[in-house]
Order: sequence, then structure tokens, then C-alpha cells
Amino acid sequence: MESIGIGNLAKRAGVGVDTVRYYERAGLLQPRNRLASGYRRYSDIEISRLRFIRRAQALGFSLKEIRDLLDLSSKRDVARVKKSAEAKLADIERRIAELRRVHDGLALLVKSCPGHGRTADCPILRALGGDQ
Repeated sequence: MESIGIGNLAKRAGVGVDTVRYYERAGLLQPRNRLASGYRRYSDIEISRLRFIRRAQALGFSLKEIRDLLDLSSKRDVARVKKSAEAKLADIERRIAELRRVHDGLALLVKSCPGHGRTADCPILRALGGDQ
């Protein structure tokens, strides 16, 4: 098993060295070992784990949720992994619905604003500053 330094790990995983250190501080990643000089050494296992973390983040999982997924993965608890992913999907669908409501409300305000005239007559400003 090849042993590489933090710079090579970061490069192969497509992240910065500071990102690797951040994940280490967050307890998501650990060097395979350290040299007597204190330099961190990593293997293909850490590269895979780092890619897992980045992909999970891209899907909207928080660092805590990723930590839980990694824990479930080590326990081979696929049923709980699926439950976690289903919960994340439901959360994303809820946020999308909320964003659609915000979008529709803002679109209505933009459409109703002529873009000229007195600020007191601006429907956008009235809606934002009003009692409603």
C-alpha cells in the first residue's frame, strides 16, 4: 500500500491541503501514520474516504451527517444508511418547496413593479417594509 503526504492526498482528491486538515480536526479523516518528523502519511483508504466526504457534502449532507454515514458504513448498516439518505431527501424536498414559495412571491413583486416612479409607490419596497 502506497503511502503519500498531505499535499499528494489533497491533489489526488481534488481538494486543498487546508481542507484535509479541516476534516482531520472535524474527526472525519486521520492520517494512516506519521513519520518521526511529524509529517502525515496517507494511503488509498484515506483518498477514498476524502472523496466520500466531498461527494456527501455535494449531496447536502452536513459534516455530522457524514460522520454518522461513515460510522454506519463501518458497521455495514445499509438499512440505516438508506434511512439517513431518505431523511436528507425529505429535507431537501422541503427546502425546495420553500424556495419555490419565495421565488413565486418575489416574481410577483418584480412583475408588479414598473421600475420607475416614486419609491413610496414601489410594490417591492411596500411589501418589504409593510405590516403584512
